[in-house]
Amino acid sequence: MTTHAPETDTVTRDALAVLQPGFTGTSAPAWLLRQLEQGLSSVGLFGRNIDNPEQLAALTAELRQARPEVLVGIDEEGGDVTRLEARSGSSFPGNHALGHVDDPGLTRSVARELGRRLAACGVNLNWAPSADVNSNPDNPVIGVRSFGSDPALVARHTVAYVEGLQAAGVAACVKHFPGHGDTAVDSHHAVPRIDAGLDTLHTRELLPFREAVAAGTAGVMSAHILLPALDAGRPATLSPSVLSGLLRAPREEGGLGYDGLIVTDGLEMRAITATYGLERGGVLAIAAGADAICVGGGLADEDTVLRLRDALVRAVHDGELPEERLAEAAARVRQLSAWTRRATPATPPEPAPDIGLQAARRALTLTGAARYQPPATPPFVAAFTPLANIAVGDETPWGVGAELEALLPGTEIAAYGGNTGYDGDRHGPSGLCGDVLRAAGDRRIVAVVRDAHRHPWMAEALAALVAARPETVVVEMGVPQSPPTGALHIATRGAARVCGRAAAEVIAGERTGGGHHHT
Repeated sequence: MTTHAPETDTVTRDALAVLQPGFTGTSAPAWLLRQLEQGLSSVGLFGRNIDNPEQLAALTAELRQARPEVLVGIDEEGGDVTRLEARSGSSFPGNHALGHVDDPGLTRSVARELGRRLAACGVNLNWAPSADVNSNPDNPVIGVRSFGSDPALVARHTVAYVEGLQAAGVAACVKHFPGHGDTAVDSHHAVPRIDAGLDTLHTRELLPFREAVAAGTAGVMSAHILLPALDAGRPATLSPSVLSGLLRAPREEGGLGYDGLIVTDGLEMRAITATYGLERGGVLAIAAGADAICVGGGLADEDTVLRLRDALVRAVHDGELPEERLAEAAARVRQLSAWTRRATPATPPEPAPDIGLQAARRALTLTGAARYQPPATPPFVAAFTPLANIAVGDETPWGVGAELEALLPGTEIAAYGGNTGYDGDRHGPSGLCGDVLRAAGDRRIVAVVRDAHRHPWMAEALAALVAARPETVVVEMGVPQSPPTGALHIATRGAARVCGRAAAEVIAGERTGGGHHHT
């Protein structure tokens, strides 16, 4: 049975200091406040903790009553991965849209406005941006979360994003080191493996991280991925050669020369727990060179915190984890907390409420726009919905339907695929297409897809639909790999609310030019 450790025990306080746990509810539970008083130094927020900005500000104030210097972290990438706006969809396009526009000044402005909103709610650490190079278009977990497939482009936008966030006093935490782009496995479920050689890693995966470190990123998040070129046995999060070696080693020795906070990706992910277990994974991560353990996307209770705390304390007492390594990790957490207090600007940045929508509009690629005629009557929106990526979550709305209905009242919306019963096996594409045609009647069809190139059922159903109704409008809200089809094809490069709004404006005939890229 786990017992509360005395507050005077330095090792116990350091063990608590390196944890970044989540919790449930929109106010702070008693156990969390108690652990903050005992030495816990960080808390992680998710969509389940947030109703609105006023409630979030009250929650972070409550946390600071227990520990004024607490780090309040959040997984707020904008775009598809949003916690601030999990119930409505994000006011900001994600990285892929920003990378396509390729205006680092715009990326910096978007990140600064996002940082301003986080800081206003009392959040001072953002586990973002993703610095992964999306070198594998079939990647199931990164995709539109990446700025793109060109390492130099990803690097310049990663730097711009870090600068924008940190200008608002919010610590950036670039992820997923040393790069999660060339994977075909989701580390929420299993351990992805990247077989690239060292030269490729240095010229491709590591370039954005190297540039972000040089630009002063406050944090780096490790990935649960196996890179045999660096460590044949352990994933990066648990690998001394990746964390203490590659990331910390001086540049002249081939490393990145990083001296800030290293945070693990969610330790409860199966890439760690299925092989090592939670407690063992926590000990190995700190021993390998991580400074903070992120846990709580799925495990969010006091027992999880105490199990990890006690495992670290036992490892120190048993000689498996040097006390100096734990103390160093805890000191880095406290140093980052001090950095956030110094970095908070005396005058917050000027609000830029429309910057996200402006960026989403500029990111669109339109094919067939010159001949396009908006629908004379409200259209029928068929959203072909893949199963949600765990990082995105299934509570966040996406698509163009709601935004189009606001512009063209009477628009009807139906979802097909994902959790709605279609999986491409029990129902052939012609059956799905027939269902859409019957539901649409004589209305113009707007088919909305997400990574059609990764889902054969979706691509086949879309092809059948466009063949039957050539005037169909197609909106691709994922990575646009498939050739454009339909009378009008819109690539948004993300499924944030503002991406849906930008596409809806074009479909409704409200916008035809401006920042759009026509092909």
